[in-house]
Amino acid sequence: MDEKFWHKKWESNDIAFHAATPNPLLLSYFDQLGLANNARVFLPLCGKTLDIGWLLNQGYRVAGAELSTIAAEELFSELGLTPTRSELGGVQRYQAHHLDIFVGDIFALNSELLGPVDAIYDRAALVALPDTLRAAYTTLLKAITHTAPQLLINYDYDQTAQAGPPFSISDAELASHYQAAYHVKLLSSDAVAGGLKGKCPALEKVWLLLPR
Repeated sequence: MDEKFWHKKWESNDIAFHAATPNPLLLSYFDQLGLANNARVFLPLCGKTLDIGWLLNQGYRVAGAELSTIAAEELFSELGLTPTRSELGGVQRYQAHHLDIFVGDIFALNSELLGPVDAIYDRAALVALPDTLRAAYTTLLKAITHTAPQLLINYDYDQTAQAGPPFSISDAELASHYQAAYHVKLLSSDAVAGGLKGKCPALEKVWLLLPR
């Protein structure tokens, strides 16, 4: 992951990827995970997504991993929360009621630091990583969450038509990362209106991953 690229995005407020509302696919499909109230949901590479506020309002506990301190501080500010901060094994933990954000390199996380996870919501992590890091990321994610069930959103398009991020993830690649550990079910596949970034046709897909 090009850390300088993402730090520069947040420092210059070049965050067009940050949606102004909770993701409608989250609202439509999250109940497919069948979680109990008060379950703990992990959002890798979470930014300051409004999805976190929505999950908290539904009664879930949330953990997130984020590279940028700016994103984490803005997240808590916009939620009206004042976090406590602590150093934990190479990452900083920003903590408030039912919310833990681990700031730093996600590859510095382990299951002990992260704590118990009941489900993963990956809206913007896998698609943010170049192909050279995706296998290491998916291996890490399975390890630190003990292969928790997952709701995953990805894009599928002709990668030669435009550079990522977000990167294209084919069905075959997704299966290569997850099929050995999960039952992988496609919940929806819809064309991106106007094309991805208005440049090329793309499908936005929602997957349910349940441990084998």
